[in-house]
Amino acid sequence: MNRRLFARVVLTAAMCAAMAPAAFAQAPAGRGGGAPTPQYVSPEVLGDRRITFRILAPQAQAVRLAAGDIQGLGQAAQLTKGENGVWEITVGPVDPGSYRYNFNVDGVTTIDPRSPFISESNNNVWSLVHVPGSEYSDTKNVPHGGVAAVTYYSTALAGFRRMHVYTPPGYERNNDKYPVFYLLHGAGDSDDSWTSVGRAGFILDNLIAAKKAKPMIVVMPAGHTRRGAAAPGAIARTATDEFVKDFVADVMPYVEKNYRVLTDRNNTAIAGLSMGGNHALQVGVPNLSRFGYIGVYSSGLLGAFPQLGGRRGAPPAAAAPAAAPSAAAPAAAPAAPAAPQAPTAAEWEKEHTATLDNASLKKGLKVFWFATGKDDFLLSTTNATVELFKKHGFNPVMKESSGGHTWINWRDYLNEFAPMLFQ
Repeated sequence: MNRRLFARVVLTAAMCAAMAPAAFAQAPAGRGGGAPTPQYVSPEVLGDRRITFRILAPQAQAVRLAAGDIQGLGQAAQLTKGENGVWEITVGPVDPGSYRYNFNVDGVTTIDPRSPFISESNNNVWSLVHVPGSEYSDTKNVPHGGVAAVTYYSTALAGFRRMHVYTPPGYERNNDKYPVFYLLHGAGDSDDSWTSVGRAGFILDNLIAAKKAKPMIVVMPAGHTRRGAAAPGAIARTATDEFVKDFVADVMPYVEKNYRVLTDRNNTAIAGLSMGGNHALQVGVPNLSRFGYIGVYSSGLLGAFPQLGGRRGAPPAAAAPAAAPSAAAPAAAPAAPAAPQAPTAAEWEKEHTATLDNASLKKGLKVFWFATGKDDFLLSTTNATVELFKKHGFNPVMKESSGGHTWINWRDYLNEFAPMLFQ
């Protein structure tokens, strides 16, 4: 073999090796001649529904994975370091669905630098992985709607806010009016959550394509009225009242002005998970003449039943030991006042007696649906809330599912609830 032919053979073999798919490869050395950086894939969803997570951290001493919804993983799991400095863990098999995760590298939390897929929560961003195999939430070859991030000005809160809006397939190509479904998130989430980890757009696409649900506009507003709000403060009276005012004074009017929605009661629905389920009740019941459908997922009247062990509002801060006054050290500033507590069930009933005992309003409520997992810490609150409404002549439906307070259940609940609407 002459030198020219030999060179061609070597070059061809090298090109084939470079193009072969692999979880790992080596990047070319830098201009300074340093060691090449390992190239790797993360996350890697395997054919048996196991997931391999990887991160390059050659100087790290410990790396852990946090992904609370992944079955059997718990809150965190230790990765193993490879000789190339890439840490790795394989988990599963995992049930089909979408899962948030992040890494903790020597005490510092970070998202996956190898993945562009994220999901926003109230105070931070998570990486996101989808395990295919769900009949109702996978991306399928069906007509797809659109999801827009919409900025609006809230007169109630005197500031700009954001919501996400799903429009069904074909919305841009016709002049039809559609029913509207307001879908609310939980205390640890944001207005992005239902469309990212919640897969709401894909669930609606698939239901509409199968003719199981009516085409509808879905509005997903921001449930927190300020950055940094989190449970239990998020359910305190002030925070809830602020959300309700923004929703009634700004969100609904904006949607009715800027989208082709039907505004009568028979074409208006509201539902939410956890904090959002409480919001759905706080909006829906006082304005019952406007809503024909109410859904409450893993929730109830949060804080209304302190005898069940739930918090009524933000707990007072722990008191620090008293110190003797000193001329060198100024006295500490007074502690911030605790957030006003959420009303008890009796207080809430008294406040809304006119609506609760209005027989004609109750007749127009076509669906009043609750669902909570048997392992959910809010199950007793859900059951107590259902009994409260039964006492006032309502006919709520209560579904006790398997599982706990997770997106695994909330996606299921949306898939079951949406077909009940606007029939």
